[in-house]
Amino acid sequence: MRDAITSLIRNYDISGRYLDRDAIDLLKSYFDSGTARIMAAAVINANAASIVKQAGSQLFEDVPELIRPGGNAYTTRRYAACLRDMDYYLRYASYALVAGSMDVLDERVLQGLRETYNSLGVPIGPTVRGIQIMKDILKEQVAAAGVTNTAFVDQPFDYMTRELSESDI
Repeated sequence: MRDAITSLIRNYDISGRYLDRDAIDLLKSYFDSGTARIMAAAVINANAASIVKQAGSQLFEDVPELIRPGGNAYTTRRYAACLRDMDYYLRYASYALVAGSMDVLDERVLQGLRETYNSLGVPIGPTVRGIQIMKDILKEQVAAAGVTNTAFVDQPFDYMTRELSESDI
């Protein structure tokens, strides 16, 4: 797993270049947002269970067929698995936020996930919707914690959404 700094340095090292103005600007941006990233991770740490619970409630309100007989979250075991997966996505999003890099999401979450869900009959659409709901809840809580620009919170959630979403080939 790499963070924004090691990824940047690795890319410049591979090409045998010194850090240029673009690299310095990227590093400055990463360090300038460091406190906000840590605050977002602290918000997740303190509120993960409630974020997942609230997002799950909203998801099942938006897509009630998931919890009806025959739905993918019908039965206690499936319902719990859905919330467990949401917690998993939230935890790894927190790692990506702090690292300023989406590498951890590729390595630990997304690699083969869509194929696994498809083979198990787990619908991707509600998964994507749940990830977006968690993003919205987290952005509200991070803003309430005093972070004025919460745009960086979008990155890991939007990345997971984009990578899980079906695309035309």
